[in-house]
Amino acid sequence: MEKTGSNITDKPASQADKVKEITDKLEQGIKDLFESEKYMNYLKVMSRFHNYSFNNSLLIAMQKPDATYVAGYTSWEKNFDRHVQKGQKGIRILAPSPYKIKKDVDKLDPNTQQPVIGRDGTPLKERVEVTIPAYKITTVFDISQTEGRELPEIASDLQSDVKGYSRFMEALKAASPVPIETRPIEGGSHGYYHLEDKMIVIREGMSQQQTLKTCIHEIAHAILHDKDTGKEKDNLPDRRTKEVEAESVAYTVCQHFGIDSSEYSFGYVAGWSSGKNLEELKTSMNTIRATASDIINSVEKSLYKAKEQTMDKVNEQVKTTERTIMVKPEPALAMDAPRVKVHGRHH
Repeated sequence: MEKTGSNITDKPASQADKVKEITDKLEQGIKDLFESEKYMNYLKVMSRFHNYSFNNSLLIAMQKPDATYVAGYTSWEKNFDRHVQKGQKGIRILAPSPYKIKKDVDKLDPNTQQPVIGRDGTPLKERVEVTIPAYKITTVFDISQTEGRELPEIASDLQSDVKGYSRFMEALKAASPVPIETRPIEGGSHGYYHLEDKMIVIREGMSQQQTLKTCIHEIAHAILHDKDTGKEKDNLPDRRTKEVEAESVAYTVCQHFGIDSSEYSFGYVAGWSSGKNLEELKTSMNTIRATASDIINSVEKSLYKAKEQTMDKVNEQVKTTERTIMVKPEPALAMDAPRVKVHGRHH
């Protein structure tokens, strides 16, 4: 069983050192995972997924916020041995659809790159083929809308209970900038942040450990990646970086409170990293540490406040008990005295 302990007495400097120590451990753990055969098998399959542009990632998130792995209808069958379930509604995105036209342009001298002038004093023309960039609407589907061969996994779900779970969950809800709800979710997603409804949804029925970790992950998304209010809204990173940031924050906060999420977090971050150089993690490290520290501070304040409120209730109960004891009971009336039968008479 995992324990949640509050380090309320930590000074800012010592907390910063602890956060750095945790993120360093995260980086090393991911590097070790990169060397495993499990990761190589995972990479062979996952490399077949297309890395969608920022705009398409936003379109996917707006239409299906719980989407995890997305591919086209044919791609699911050809590359992953899975097929889209009947009746599923696709996710509409933009796909490049360039076309070519013939166009007359100035003929350039290959040496000087200057227009070639004809006998009449005007530039000579030549017909060339020009590619015009354009886009068309296409449809993709999330893995939750398909069935078939299972994809390889390198992140194992967390299974433990957590001491003080209810108090910690309430503290997370207080730290979250948006409401948190628990409900059934189709497919493999543990939770998601809804960009339009401004709320976090967590899968119902997960372990306490996985639920808390997922809550922190989605809180990080809400704080950093909301397109309207997020701290990075003016320069939103791509989806890979978003997921690395959110899970790294979740791992750091969990570790701080004594909840070990490495069995899940190492694989998750490795799966979203673009390579063994951990570019997304390293470039985001300041953001990760600052966001984790903010959440830690907020949670600790809530836990401390809850502890004070509990102590106030206990003290009030003690005072009430003391007042009750000090009040002398009134003597019982004769008519209320027990009657004992002796030789047929009542006394």
